[in-house]
This record gives sequence, C-alpha cells and structure tokens, in this order.
Amino acid sequence: MESRAMFDLIVSGGTVIDGTGAAAVVADIGVRDGRIVAIGTITDSAAEVFDATGLVVAPGIVDPHTHYDAQLLWDPTASPSSNHGVTTVIGGNCGFTLAPLIPGDADYLRKMMAKVEGMPLAALEHGTDWSWETFADYLGRLEGNISVNAGFLVGHCAIRRYVMGGEAVGSAADPAQVEAMRAELAAAIRAGALGFSFTNSTSHSDGEGEPVASRWATPDELIALCEETGMHEGTTLEGIVPGCLDQFADDEIELLARMSAAANRPMNWNVLSVDSRVPERVPRQVLASDRATELGGRVVALTMPVQVPMNMSFATFCGLWLIPGWQQVLGVPVAERVARLNDADTRVRLLELSQSPAAGVFRRLADWSEYVIGDTYSAANEGLKGRIVKDIAAERGCSNFGTLLDIVCADDCRTVLWPTPQDDDDESWRMRAELWNDPRAMIGGSDAGAHLDRMCGAPYPTRFLADCIRGRQLISVERAVQLMTSAPAELFGLRDRGVLREGALADIFIFDPATVDSDQAALVVDLPGDSARLTAGSQGVARVFVNGVSIIENGQPTGATPGTVLHSGRDTQTVTAR
Repeated sequence: MESRAMFDLIVSGGTVIDGTGAAAVVADIGVRDGRIVAIGTITDSAAEVFDATGLVVAPGIVDPHTHYDAQLLWDPTASPSSNHGVTTVIGGNCGFTLAPLIPGDADYLRKMMAKVEGMPLAALEHGTDWSWETFADYLGRLEGNISVNAGFLVGHCAIRRYVMGGEAVGSAADPAQVEAMRAELAAAIRAGALGFSFTNSTSHSDGEGEPVASRWATPDELIALCEETGMHEGTTLEGIVPGCLDQFADDEIELLARMSAAANRPMNWNVLSVDSRVPERVPRQVLASDRATELGGRVVALTMPVQVPMNMSFATFCGLWLIPGWQQVLGVPVAERVARLNDADTRVRLLELSQSPAAGVFRRLADWSEYVIGDTYSAANEGLKGRIVKDIAAERGCSNFGTLLDIVCADDCRTVLWPTPQDDDDESWRMRAELWNDPRAMIGGSDAGAHLDRMCGAPYPTRFLADCIRGRQLISVERAVQLMTSAPAELFGLRDRGVLREGALADIFIFDPATVDSDQAALVVDLPGDSARLTAGSQGVARVFVNGVSIIENGQPTGATPGTVLHSGRDTQTVTAR
C-alpha cells in the first residue's frame, strides 16, 4: 500500500508575514487536512510543494463589508475579491439580505436590491431561481458551492418584511410583531447567521421609491433585536445611519452606542471617509465609539485604505441623485429628464443645490470642472472620452457645469462621468494613516458585490499592499497585512482564521512584493442576463489557498470550491463589547 505523504501541501521558502504584526521571517509552511500543522524548516514530503522563494506568504484577506449575497449564487469565486487575496467575505450588511423571503415576494426584493445596492436587475432575475424561504434554506444553497469562506449577517429589512408583509413599509411594529421579529432573528442565527444588520439611512429606498422596511423601525425595536442578538454565541452587529456618509447627529451616536451596549457585541459601520478639507469629520465620527465605551458597548468605523474611483451617471441611480433636491429633477422618464436638464433655470437651481451647505458630503461631487468624461454614446460627443470637463468648457467658451450637462443631454443621460478625487493630498493621507492605527477604526468598506456599474472596491488589498511596498509607504507591509487579516478576524471572532500559525485553517495569500497591484477597473459584460459590471484583475498574485486548497493561481481561478459557509458559534467565538 502506498504511504500517504507527510503533508498535503508545503509552501516552501517564502517570506512569511503571519498577520500578527510581527516581522517577516523566511520559513516553510506545512498543511494537512486544511490546517497549518508546521511552520519552520520542513524536510518531509508533501503531495504538493509550492516554491514561494522571493514571494510573501500571508494570511488570506478578510473583507468585513461585502454584498456578495446574490453573486455567490452564480459566481462561487466572489470575483474579483478572491483574485486580490480575499479568502473570507462577510455579507448581509446594511440591513439587506436575501432571506428570510416570503414565497412569491422575490420581485420586491430584487427591485429593492437593484435600487439600494446597484445590482443589475437582470442579473438578479436570471442568476438564481429564488425558491428559498428561510435563512437556513438560503445558506444551504451555498454549502459546498463556494470558493471562499462566507459569513452572513441577517438583515433587518428581510426580517421585518417576512414578519409584517407589506406593512413593513409605512408602519411601526406592535409588540407582537417585534417578538415575531426576534423569533425570526433567533432562527436565522441558529441556522448560522453571524448577527444582525440594519439601516435607517435616508439614501435607502426600495424599488417603489419608499423608505426601506428597516427605516420604519423605532429605536426600541432596534434595541430589542440587538438584545436578541446578544443572547446567541459568536454574533456581531452592523449598521448604517444617515450620518455615516458625513457626520453623525447626536441621536445617531446615541443609537449606535445603545444598540451595541444592549447586545454586548461590537457594532461596525460603513464608511468613515477622510478629507483634509473637512478635518472635523473624523473626530466627530469616532465620538460614536467613545460614547459606546461609556455605555458598555463598542462601535468600530470601517475606513478604506485606498481611494475607490466611483463613476456617476444622470441615467441611473447614483450619488448625484442624493444631492438634496436633485432627485426631484432626475426622477422622471429620460426624455423629460433631458428636457429639464436643458432648461436654463433648472441648471442654475441644480448648481446652487450642489454647492449649498445642505448638500453635506455630496458637495465633494460638485467639482464639475474636474470630471473626466468616460464612455459616451452620441456623435456629438465623439472624441470626448478621457477628457476633463474644464478643458472642453474652455474650448467651447461655456461654463463647466453647463458643458457637462450639454454632454450628458447629447447622450440621453447615459454618459459615464468620473469625478477626480479632491482628497488625494498629503495631509489627507497623513490623516488616513493615523486613523489606521486608531482602535476605533478598522480597514474595510469595499462594498464588493454591490454598485456594480458604479465602483469597484474589491481590489483594495493588492492596491494597499502596492502602496505600502512601492508607493507612499505610510505603514509597514507587516502592519498592512495585520489590518486586513487578524484585525477583522478578531472583530468577528473568526475561529483559527486571519493568522498563520500551527493549528490555524490554511487560508493563505501568496504574492510577489515587486509586482503586487490591481489592474484598472473595466466594464465587462459577464453577469447573468447579459448585465455589466466594473471589475479588475490582479497583478503579482501567485496563489490563494482556502482551507488548504488552491482557488487562485497566477491571478486566475482554479474552479475549486473549498470555501466554508461560516456559522455563528461553530465558526465564530463570542467577542463581547465590554
């Protein structure tokens, strides 16, 4: 009988960055049955040996804020995240999940997800059959069928609609309905949900334009659901309120703090943006963490370590529509929209609204002169792609805003517009680096799997590593790896993930430090229903292993599906807020 090799896999000679922040060391790693069983000098045999000489061997990246809930049903790789070293994704954020689902109610849910999370409706309609009902049914669809590890919070919107039906929108819940929601939340957690997520953000409306179900909840309802979450092992909280986009109101700080304290669980929120032109934002936002500590809770801000380009369009819902007063102009059929945008008085009003203090964080979208023209669709706009609005305006002798609207109207609003980031200055980057080392914040906020035609945040790991190694070098690569691996793993209580040590699960990311980076995002048509999305390939990603099995080789998927559907309590341990 042929004897079994000592190891299933040996990664030999790599520069090991273990995820703890410790200095890199050259070592071999031995893997057996999906776990790391040896680190050091290994001379035994293995079924597979990967020579990692000259490469960095790190833990797989943990992305704490994704919306892969739907995409994983037709794309087990969670692309492009896995191409960039991500081995674990957390979904079900912002109050939005695909379960529990009332039989026959899928159309409402699809249209809501298309609106709030920018998932193409055709992809949602053609990508799966929507025949599940309970959270257990939904997770069962993923078991054994995913390349990455995936854990999901259960969303308040789904629970509320499942319990209240159509009354979930427009009505407060009575005590019996709150108890029924607690029971559904408990059932979802017993089935594996990692915790509870919610939204009361004014940017979240359903497919009919009404505030989503979670926005109709009272603070007492939210507190009750947090209390229920805290009664179960290995759970956590996530939420979004209007002030997440700019600066919290006092009552929002109090709500986040009270919810975390009621559950005795961490609450994370998305996303804290940094801009030296608004130096008061970061101190204001971390007050939620300070207040939570006072009440016995823990609130953690997610913040991105790279700038994520986000395009804009007058044709489909995006940040421009959220400028106060703009949706009243844009929310009509295209022909009427174009007529309004061609009206001189309307143009003046839109410009004033975009630059008023009431626009808040959306004023950063009002640097109209700096927009770069993307794809165009009319003969009148031929040759404008890649050009800056101010240059075109100067040639035409017109205003910047008027020139932009002329271009948009010629394309029947379809023009793709790329705002130039105004927060790319040295002081903003110094402030970001300071925030990365603040325990009140954590790296994350990619929104991977959402806003697919507008942005592509999934490549942040390779872009951040490239910046740390060959770019600004604001922190060490060891610290960068720690911030993207063990830090989120510890917040969620992920058992044996986020670090490279003996006994840990073999989620391993191997990259070339000389070349690791992300390609530029490009629009591709590869979703169900011939839908398009922005995606980006990786550079310098040699291997990605999940539970000891290779899922990415030289930046390309292998087709293997070794990922684990993470279950609370089984795959997570309890992390308390106090």
